[in-house]
Amino acid sequence: MSISDEQAPAVSSGREHVVTTSAEDTRRPAYGFGRVLILVYGIFAVAASARAGVQLITKADEAPLAYALSAVAGLVYVLATVALGHNGRRMRRIGWTAVVFELVGVVTVGTLSLVRPELFPDDTVWSGFGSGYGYVPAVLPLLGIAWLWHSSPARIAARAEQR
Repeated sequence: MSISDEQAPAVSSGREHVVTTSAEDTRRPAYGFGRVLILVYGIFAVAASARAGVQLITKADEAPLAYALSAVAGLVYVLATVALGHNGRRMRRIGWTAVVFELVGVVTVGTLSLVRPELFPDDTVWSGFGSGYGYVPAVLPLLGIAWLWHSSPARIAARAEQR
């Protein structure tokens, strides 16, 4: 539902008269690199979630911490996949939270898996900084952070105004 200019509330800000109207974001969610990034996140969401699900169902007692962390990684990848595909303010905040949490998880679990390997009798997605997945889990949150920064609507608008 849109408000016409006649119905829009007038806001006074000092000397100028500003009329506000509701706006609809018509941008597509992601272009080029963003779509590839979302695809990779989606693949990792399915892979990590499926792996964790099978491990938790079939052999949860063998390495409960490792399998629970794989499940957490799967949920983070699902959240990041959905959030990176949207332009909305809330979804961008969720995206930032997910990729930063992912980065902290990769660094923490990666370090612990090298320093205290007895904690992880079986690998997680983030063990050894994602070595079992070609180190993609270590690089993915950095790419997610770069994409969120690069595609920030506020930053893009500010840059457009400078031109």
